[in-house]
Amino acid sequence: MKIKFTYILACLAILYTSCKKDLGNYTYNPPSSPVVENIEGENISALIGDSLIIKPEVSLDGADPMKDLNFEWRIMLLEELRELSYTGYPFKMLFNLGTGPRAATLVVTDKRNGLIYKYKFTITGITQFSAGTIVLSSEGGTAKLSFVKPDNTVLANIYENLQERSLPKNPVQLYYSKPLPYQLLSKEEYWVLCNDPANGSVIVNPSTFLWKDNFKSQFFLPPSTIVPGRLETFQGTISQGVLNGKLYIGVQSTAPFAPDYGKFSNEQKGDYNLSPFFTHTGAFYFGYDTQAKAFVYFDGGGNYNGTNYEPGTAATPPFNPKNTGLSNLVYLKASISGTTYAFFREADGNTYELTFDNQLTAGTKRIIAQQKRVFKGSAQVQADSKWIRSSINIFYFSSNDKIYRYNPINEDLRVLEADFGGKKVSMLKISGDDNTLTVGVEGAMHTLDVSVGKNGNITKSINGIPGAPVDFLTRTN
Repeated sequence: MKIKFTYILACLAILYTSCKKDLGNYTYNPPSSPVVENIEGENISALIGDSLIIKPEVSLDGADPMKDLNFEWRIMLLEELRELSYTGYPFKMLFNLGTGPRAATLVVTDKRNGLIYKYKFTITGITQFSAGTIVLSSEGGTAKLSFVKPDNTVLANIYENLQERSLPKNPVQLYYSKPLPYQLLSKEEYWVLCNDPANGSVIVNPSTFLWKDNFKSQFFLPPSTIVPGRLETFQGTISQGVLNGKLYIGVQSTAPFAPDYGKFSNEQKGDYNLSPFFTHTGAFYFGYDTQAKAFVYFDGGGNYNGTNYEPGTAATPPFNPKNTGLSNLVYLKASISGTTYAFFREADGNTYELTFDNQLTAGTKRIIAQQKRVFKGSAQVQADSKWIRSSINIFYFSSNDKIYRYNPINEDLRVLEADFGGKKVSMLKISGDDNTLTVGVEGAMHTLDVSVGKNGNITKSINGIPGAPVDFLTRTN
């Protein structure tokens, strides 16, 4: 019994001393980690031809970060499938890597222990034209491009001044072929669309405002003459719209950076002559065939279905959507479903307002005529009146130097209070939130407040535009 007791005490003593020794294994203090601020996830703008300096805040507790850390800066050149590498702190270079975003990584190595830390960020190449407003105007019938800086400084007629080369005549639209954020290396262009049979339309480099190509290069097999109707964007560099009275949709079957991405092949086949006032809802394309005097539609892929819909069952409908008998459509912007309004200015001197129920998203396709009447503002509508519609079916149209607001529900028609000094309205566009109108008149663009409770007072003006504005777009890098 004494022997057993002695044996137990010996074992306990061994265990105690073992634990006592092990305490020393937990007194280890790891070396400090570097703290790098204002770099991870940042998007850093770099002006082409200017010095780029990147100097994040770096600290290293208990050590000197400039002596105990190595800095390597890696910039990916995706189009060349290679990576540039620079060492040192801070990062300095004369930036010449072109416009657009570049994926970059700062690799920090702790020389004391070999540990590596990585911080990903983006470098976006810009030019002096990367942020501002681009204005397309008509001066004596010739297209002009001007650039308005964020501080409202106007670089008038910049295209012609930079290269002593004129744009075509009869400008129609300024279209921005802009890649989506994930479409790296996709082409970025301005299309100056003009109704000029002799010279066509042109493509302009957005970074330099210099001529890049003729618009015919956007086609695999270009028509001999291209009459622009109206284009709108579908997916970044994919465009869609009416050209030569036909619906065109850019090719999207190749990679976004391929030369053919977004080009036009053949028009969407069918016996029709489409008005420029088309609508794409995702589920279908909708428009007016000036040849058949009918409302027509295409499916979501652009296949022509024409008047393959039911017109409703009313005994005496106010009009036949498959043959309205009206020729001169002056404005149409279809709703995805529900009530849609169309306006026609006819040879009898009247402007007619057609109302119909659009049921093209239903199982059985229908366009049900609801009403045909002389538009309340018929006397004010002119051949060159500009029209726009808000998202809740409030319409605005111009008449000489006046702009009218029209609510078709109660036929409320009122003139906006903006005074343009007798200058004729040449352009009318509405903001995405429906709160402002941008109005072009000879030599200027004005912003009008049409939000709730406001009646179109001028809140901002840009002067010094050559001629009368036709279209504009705004870039924010």
